[in-house]
Amino acid sequence: MVDAEEKKLDPMRHPDLQRLGRQLRRQMDDTLDAELHAARAAARRKRTLRDVLLTAEDRRDGVVLSAADGQAYRGTVGAVGADHCQLDDGPVRRLIALDHIVMVQLP
Repeated sequence: MVDAEEKKLDPMRHPDLQRLGRQLRRQMDDTLDAELHAARAAARRKRTLRDVLLTAEDRRDGVVLSAADGQAYRGTVGAVGADHCQLDDGPVRRLIALDHIVMVQLP
């Protein structure tokens, strides 16, 4: 059994070390939060139009695509290829070249 004198000498139970440990944990959490925020921001900056459409496809989100010819197409992204996307609007399926998309409006 550990006697009272040994407990007093235990450095991990020292009040100053406990406060320091809590402070270091808070700083570590703050640093990790900042790193996560920076990583997310960097990922958003590197996203391409194709990445945005792939995310919309995965979520089955409805989108409005504005094309270079001035037309707007509304529907759900059914598939995304290397150079086009498939936009489903009920029974109508459109294939739109990624080069012709000038704007994507998300919900």
